[in-house]
Amino acid sequence: MKMKRIMRTNPTTMPQPVGNYTHITKIPRNAELFVLSGQIGTDIEGHLPKAFNAQVRNTFQNIQSALQTENLNATNIIKVNIWAVEPIDWDYFDEEWDLFFPKEYPAMTIGYISALGLPEIKIEVEIWAANS
Repeated sequence: MKMKRIMRTNPTTMPQPVGNYTHITKIPRNAELFVLSGQIGTDIEGHLPKAFNAQVRNTFQNIQSALQTENLNATNIIKVNIWAVEPIDWDYFDEEWDLFFPKEYPAMTIGYISALGLPEIKIEVEIWAANS
């Protein structure tokens, strides 16, 4: 039996997204769900750069590595939660985002908060994925 694929839509009865995300992501019945802990911008040795954009770059690399361990990729991502403690450089972030998601965008939430788990962490990204 062929599994249905993850469907993403932006209903015409709603305003279009203000960024690179999708309003509705539908996961097929019997899909396997994967929830990644919030990923931060440490490098492979565990060092956390001070620069916000360097943390963004490393965070996307860490997400990619985590997905690969489960034979997943960006098309499997259904929801992204982004938490930042300072304003996001959207020009840089969108470049990294579009490299990561070249076609279809997942559902997304962005929140600015006063602190993350350690004082030096500037951004954390939580991923939900499904394998249909």
